[in-house]
Amino acid sequence: MVRFLLIRLGRALLTIALVVTFAFVVLRLSGDPALIIMSNEAPPEAIAAFRKAWGLDDPIWLQYIHYFGAIAQGELGRSMRDGRPALEIVLERVPATLALTVPALILKIGIGVPAGILAALRRGSTVDRLVMMAAVAGFAVPSFVLGLVLVLVFSVQLGWLPSGGQESWIHALLPVVTLGIGGAAVLARFTRSAMLEVLGQPYIRTASAKGVPWPAVVRGHALPNAAIPTVTIIGFMVGNLIAGAVVVESVFSWPGVGRLLVVSVASRDLAVVQCILLLVAFTMVISNLAVDLLYGALDPRLRGGAAGAH
Repeated sequence: MVRFLLIRLGRALLTIALVVTFAFVVLRLSGDPALIIMSNEAPPEAIAAFRKAWGLDDPIWLQYIHYFGAIAQGELGRSMRDGRPALEIVLERVPATLALTVPALILKIGIGVPAGILAALRRGSTVDRLVMMAAVAGFAVPSFVLGLVLVLVFSVQLGWLPSGGQESWIHALLPVVTLGIGGAAVLARFTRSAMLEVLGQPYIRTASAKGVPWPAVVRGHALPNAAIPTVTIIGFMVGNLIAGAVVVESVFSWPGVGRLLVVSVASRDLAVVQCILLLVAFTMVISNLAVDLLYGALDPRLRGGAAGAH
């Protein structure tokens, strides 16, 4: 188990390093922050002074070394726009993002998993076809399109719900539903496939042949084994909580990390963008590590030496 954890942690650190490296290079090749923040009309001396103050006049390899050295010391840089620590700016927005993404995750699981189980147990029936049609539609429609449609219907035409803002929980309803529908559709499809695969296994038929009641077979044999691939998808969704909110927060003017990322990329606020991407990568890595550990709890065959092989 120790070797298993060390391998996973090593991969996690490598993943974070690659994400940060990619963001570092792409941001610096996509535009000069000095020209974007200060505008082209600023005096050349002011632009040169800005570049020197932020180390932008150094070769990119030297900037890279300085940046990773700062990360090793726990320093994630400062915003070029207001000089505040980048981590402080990002953490201020995290509660607003979690206020959307956590209820959306609960909605995804609460709708997607039961729908997938029901469709598998009623395979070939009208219920199965309706669930799969809804799942395909929910998966196919982009979140920004769904968000705009919901705003058009419930805000513009019916006037029931606000189209943006963060004043009360009512303002969160449309963005939460927008985030939740697509994930529920994905979970329904994966849960149905996992259940059908398990229901076709010989031990399910053996348990039924021995006279075990069908509800007991489903609860005791089918659901625990079908949970493994479903947990994988849920783990990915947990890791994607922050990154998945980028589009929806922009559509609904929600002041979270996703909207901050869009604004920071547009203004080339390098430290803030890199801090957000580091947070996203860290969240993804931790969620994947948690999923790997849950495998051992769900499937005894993966514990001990088997877990290391896995």
